[in-house]
Parts: sequence; C-alpha cells; structure tokens
Amino acid sequence: MNDYKIGKPAFSVALLHPKYWGVWFGFGLLAALVNLLPYSVSLSLGRSLGKIGMKFGKKRVHIARTNLRLAFPDMSPDDVEAMVVENFKNTGAALVESGITWFWPTWRFRRILIEKDISALRKHAENNQGVLLCAVHALNLEICARGFAVLGLPGYGVYRPHSNPAYEFIQYRGRTRNGNKLVYRRDLKQMIRVLRKGERLFYLPDQDYGHNKSVFVPFFGVDEACTTTGTSLIAYPSKCAIVPVSGFRTAQGTYEIMADISIEEQYPQKDMTAAAAYLNNYLEMVIMRAPAQWMWLHKRFKSLPDGTSHTRYQ
Repeated sequence: MNDYKIGKPAFSVALLHPKYWGVWFGFGLLAALVNLLPYSVSLSLGRSLGKIGMKFGKKRVHIARTNLRLAFPDMSPDDVEAMVVENFKNTGAALVESGITWFWPTWRFRRILIEKDISALRKHAENNQGVLLCAVHALNLEICARGFAVLGLPGYGVYRPHSNPAYEFIQYRGRTRNGNKLVYRRDLKQMIRVLRKGERLFYLPDQDYGHNKSVFVPFFGVDEACTTTGTSLIAYPSKCAIVPVSGFRTAQGTYEIMADISIEEQYPQKDMTAAAAYLNNYLEMVIMRAPAQWMWLHKRFKSLPDGTSHTRYQ
C-alpha cells in the first residue's frame, strides 16, 4: 500500500541549519511542557493563552462573532460573546492538544480517551469495507485522529505538506502515530484507491472552500452556505461507507471518541446538492456535541451564491 502513501520525510543535516532553529526550539519547548507538566496544568495554560490571544486577534474575534450570529440567529448577544470567549480558550488549548497528540507516549495518551461508541466503524472493519470518516474542524482534531488509531482503527488523513522542511519533519511524525497514514489533499484518485482497499479516510467537508466544486445548501442558520461536493466525488466511485466521527473534550478533560452511525444507505450520492444538504445535517449534529470546540474563527460563510465573498465579514 506504499504506492498511495505520502513519503516519510527523511532527516538530514540540512535540517539543523540555523534558519530552522526556531522551529526546533518551539516544538522542543512544546514537547517538554506537555510531557513534564500535569495534563490539567498544560491544558489550563493553553486556554489562558487563547484568552490572551483575543487581544491580539481582533479580526478573528469579529469573524467568530459573525459566524455565531449567522449560525444561531436566535442566540442572545451575551451568549454569543460567551461562546466567542470559550472558543478562543479552546483555540489556545488546541496548541497543547496538538503537542499531546504528537509527543505523548501511547500508554499516556490512551488514558485520556473514552471509547464512547465506535460500533459503526468496528462493523465496517470486520467487513473490510472502506469508510469515509466525515470529521469536522474541531479544535482538538489532532487528538481525534490519533484517538481512533490508538483504539485500533487507524486511517489516512488528507494532508498538505508544510513548506518548512523542519516543521514538516516533525508534523509528519506527529500525524502518523499508531499507524495513521497520509494522502495528499489534491490526489482524489489516491483517496478513492484507499477506500477501495478497505481502508479508512478522514475527510473534513464542513468549511467553505470556495465556489469550485461546491453547492449552496443550508448549514445551521444560513440557508445558502457554500458546501463542498467533494464527499460525493469520493464516496460514489469508491462505494464506501460514510460515518460521521468526533472526539470532543469533556468537562473532565477526557475525549469521547465517537463513530456511531453509518449514513451511506440514505446518502443521495448521484445528486450532489441533495447529498451536501443531507451531510450538513449530520455535521451540525456532530458540532452541537460541543459547539464551542469547533473552529468558528474560520470564515465559514464567506462565499455567496452570486460569486462574491467576504462581504458578510466587513
């Protein structure tokens, strides 16, 4: 199966060039913090950094506030502001969660996981059927992906290599722990091959990727939200199962790994507009398990049906 896998970047002396020292120092510090500090302390530190970040990210605050007002038109202004603050705290926590995912040993990582319900995924694994894992841009997505691998169900991630070779060297190893693998994000044929081989492929269809290969269907409170048709382009030719997945953090600091329902039987694969609307309903359900842990800082509703963009965020 190595023929459809992104190659593991090799270490070379060139990666020790002074221009990469900042990357090595930053990740080294992160690895030290998450391994030496108690988990609760490091998580609290990350959330505090996220709160501080609000002061320096006014544009992102505006984007998050606008997204929430559009998505939840009946939400009170006070509740919107509270959600924005919590979302920024979780954004800071995401840095710590990435460090935990990339640098914790498996025995320690396993202790923060709760196998909530992954029965649908285990059933498909027994039948050797490929599964499109429809995840959302949760701020703890890194933990979710490794969580499935630690529970014995690794998959392929849709991946864009980093332009900085030192960063890429570290990132690749962090994202391929416990058997996870990577597929280049623009290589649709390879994604289909992965699924036809009976593998699992993580795919994130919940953001606004622009007008190309997209349709406008309801998503939360927006009736015409730009939504990718990529799910249909992958699922139909591969004849795979489709399972929404998540791994949100609980109030106790554990992560509930879920893959409890298959939706491919009713999924209208030949009608891309209907399929996108159908899947959005399930993505909304996933996000509402922990809405403050979703990436509201992204311009989810920037593209408009008339071909323009960004006017909602002015």
